[in-house]
Amino acid sequence: MRTNQTNISSFSFNETGHLEGQMVGNGTLSLVFSVTLSVMLALVVFSLGCTVEVRKLWSHIRRPWGIGVGLVCQFGLMPLTAYILAISFSVTPVQAIAILIMGCCPGGAISNIITYWVDGDMDLSLSMTTCSTVFAMGMMPFCLFIYSRSWELANNINIPYYTIGITLLSLVAPVGFGVFINYKWPKKAKLIAKIGSIIGILLIIVIGTASSVLYKGSWNTDLSILAIGIIYPLIGYISGFGIAVLVRQPWKRCRTIALETGAQNVHMCSTVLQLSFTPQQLIQMFTFPLIYGSFQLLNGLLLVAGYQLYKRRFMLICEEKILDRSKMCHNTVHGEINANFEHEEASAHSGMDSTPKASQLAQHHGP
Repeated sequence: MRTNQTNISSFSFNETGHLEGQMVGNGTLSLVFSVTLSVMLALVVFSLGCTVEVRKLWSHIRRPWGIGVGLVCQFGLMPLTAYILAISFSVTPVQAIAILIMGCCPGGAISNIITYWVDGDMDLSLSMTTCSTVFAMGMMPFCLFIYSRSWELANNINIPYYTIGITLLSLVAPVGFGVFINYKWPKKAKLIAKIGSIIGILLIIVIGTASSVLYKGSWNTDLSILAIGIIYPLIGYISGFGIAVLVRQPWKRCRTIALETGAQNVHMCSTVLQLSFTPQQLIQMFTFPLIYGSFQLLNGLLLVAGYQLYKRRFMLICEEKILDRSKMCHNTVHGEINANFEHEEASAHSGMDSTPKASQLAQHHGP
């Protein structure tokens, strides 16, 4: 693919202050937000890495069935879905390319946070995110080559290998440190994971709120783009879960694969757009990553809330059943004790009654 000369410096928030009505707020605020977000995500990923066990991680690498299913969903299902949605809703070529780029991106760190809160397989989640980022170096250009030939703008797409490498490093290093902490100090690792997961949920809320405020002008868009941004993450979650069920993965893995499929790396999509297209084109394109990311976060929060409610209800039902069984067992044992006591008491009384009769009989037959 031809490398476009447009780069991040030609699309500087500091120069324009906002993206011609689409993005509000100054460049300094956006830069501070991005840096803070990156640091916080690295800390959250480190805390989630504290849940990873070397033995389980090695089992996923040695027998990568879950990872394989996840990669098929990530680079097979999501790009195809993006292409079908772009064709079905008859969006403009510029918007179609933005949708397709989002579909070809690897999974993001948001999926790891949500996976923790729905009791998914954290070892599988982090390994899938890492593997999808590595595979993105080859699969992103391959998928874009296959699906983007319907639009001439595809020749401008520039794959950000540097950004992919930085993303991979910012994922592997914190996770590796977290694995080491869990190996050396398991009890402390559990506490770190708990605190980090809470911060992660709060971070998701902050990201969604801040994005809506910083880029509030981007919500003034076509209904077709808004509709695709709403349903696309849902399709990813549902389809990923369905495929995992079809190949008979455990429920814990099914939840993990579903989240890894639907939660895309929005930051990487934005970087590809900035590297590849002019500011005039970005006015139409940058809306979709914002909408997709916002509803990706919203759906994730709803999944967490729904699962936690179900979990509490299920645990309450189990506790009630255990309590009922203990009562039944207590009543049964108490009844058996009473029955045995009554039987022994009756036997004693019958023995006492038979004694005088025996003495009388002896006296009757006596000399």
